Amino acid sequence: MSDNRLKVVAICGSVQRPSRTLVLLHQVLGRLEQRLPVQVRVLELTEIGPQFAGVLRREALPDSVEQALKEIEEADLLIAASPVYRASYTGLFKHLFDFVHHLALRNTPVLLAATGGSERHALVIDHQLRPLFGFFQAHSLPIGLYASEADFNDYQITDADLLGRIERAIEPIVQHFSTPGLATA
Repeated sequence: MSDNRLKVVAICGSVQRPSRTLVLLHQVLGRLEQRLPVQVRVLELTEIGPQFAGVLRREALPDSVEQALKEIEEADLLIAASPVYRASYTGLFKHLFDFVHHLALRNTPVLLAATGGSERHALVIDHQLRPLFGFFQAHSLPIGLYASEADFNDYQITDADLLGRIERAIEPIVQHFSTPGLATA
């Protein structure tokens, strides 16, 4: 890191706005910014998705999407979040990661997050997101974040338990990157 800040790339897999997934991401990022010196890049599929939705090969991607992929591949920390659609992450979220080089995320810490209509979708983190990032040999952090519609009111987080889970999820990140010798140079 040239400016000594942690490069955090947050990917919002939602394909609509407003988005509870994006609200959850911004809450996590806000807490991280209070605890660590970070350089944040939020990639929203609502913005970049139309640029790559029909593309089949990385070399055919527009420059803006290629730049986003490079940011993902060079991140010190990823936060990957998607709403649950039909028991999994969104198809466009997966399509974005189809373009990521299969070794680029090796050992990169990844905080996994998802939102859904009810608690019955909470297993998406362990049954869908962890295997995806396991393929990349990324380091999926032990605590994932799942939020249901009941945790929000008018696209604001209102559930104290969810706020507590966010704190527990970022604590290992803060400890890891605050420990001398472990932070990326």
